[in-house]
Amino acid sequence: MLLRMELRQHVGAPCRPVVQVGEHVKKGQLIAEPTGLGANIHASMYGTVKEISDTAIFIEADEEQPDEFVKIKETDSYLEAIQEAGIVGAGGAGFPAHVKYKGDIEGGYVIVNAAECEPILAHNMEYVENHAAELVRGLKYLVEITKAVKGYIAIKPHHTKALIALGKASKEEANIEIKYLPNMYPAGDERVIVREILGVELQPGQLPSVAKAIISNVETVKNVVAAIEERKPVITKDLTVAGRVKDEDAQSGKVFMDAPIGLPVSYFIDQCGGIQEPYGEIVLGGPFTGKHGELDAPVTKTLGGIIVSMPLMKESRKLGIICCECGAQEERLEQIASLMDAEIIAEARCKRMTEVNGRYRCDLPGMCPGQAETVLKLKSQGAEALLISNCED
Repeated sequence: MLLRMELRQHVGAPCRPVVQVGEHVKKGQLIAEPTGLGANIHASMYGTVKEISDTAIFIEADEEQPDEFVKIKETDSYLEAIQEAGIVGAGGAGFPAHVKYKGDIEGGYVIVNAAECEPILAHNMEYVENHAAELVRGLKYLVEITKAVKGYIAIKPHHTKALIALGKASKEEANIEIKYLPNMYPAGDERVIVREILGVELQPGQLPSVAKAIISNVETVKNVVAAIEERKPVITKDLTVAGRVKDEDAQSGKVFMDAPIGLPVSYFIDQCGGIQEPYGEIVLGGPFTGKHGELDAPVTKTLGGIIVSMPLMKESRKLGIICCECGAQEERLEQIASLMDAEIIAEARCKRMTEVNGRYRCDLPGMCPGQAETVLKLKSQGAEALLISNCED
């Protein structure tokens, strides 16, 4: 089995390899380190380095894979352990966690994002249901690190099993509280969480730190606990596989916990019986914000979903597209249109989109203003059908 360890699994520049071709590496061994903003990368399995390119380290995994892993070095603080472990935002953002947790929020709040916002994905909730006490411990570590006054767990109320487990795990914790999020997409957006939990309306481009808050995904907190308590680096990822696979039980979503980073997504599709023909595309991530992928794409620190989509209908009508930060923007919609053999003749953005530092952001995520005016404009430009991406409010 060939592992492909991407050198950029985080916000920032690609990491610099610290191993050589032909070198035998152990699970947990440091194989690449950042040159600036970034996060350490560790081997996820025992094996031999076969190739090093500008973008990845390729490792041929051994047939025998002991459970033991190389532990991160001893550190003077929890924050240093998080840095050594190479923890990044596991929900998809990939921002280096040790940099985020350095933020000055003394007297503020740490919020665990347990929204599991994208439809179909289920691995966060499976972890919470079975390891709620561990999640609470992780939140307590982060409250201590950041000098926050309180920790919140933000979750949708329909996740009943997870709520019961969290209630039991946190009942004796005076500064840990469960807060409800609305059952809509994108409830897991950081600005939505700050708005719903703290009552602060962040402007497009503003970070939660403006509201003296730090927000971390469930799996990021899981990795914090592993680094502090087990000295374990980030070498695995929790995943959900769904869609056009042959295993009927997996079609609505099959969870893989602690999947080795670097394995191809085809490995996990095969664990679900393989692809059921015909199909459309491989989507890496969730239905709203996932990207087109290939079967040889590797699992990374930020990958949460592997979805084999339905066949994409062929479209002969001229398309107009409406882009939205909460879902897909121009590049993704253009890609989908191309897979449909469709011609795009007009483009527009949701009226809530506003430009901030060269990027279009939604000024009120989760509150769709309606698109009738935009639709009529696209129709006047010759669009005969629409391809649209928006929030689900």
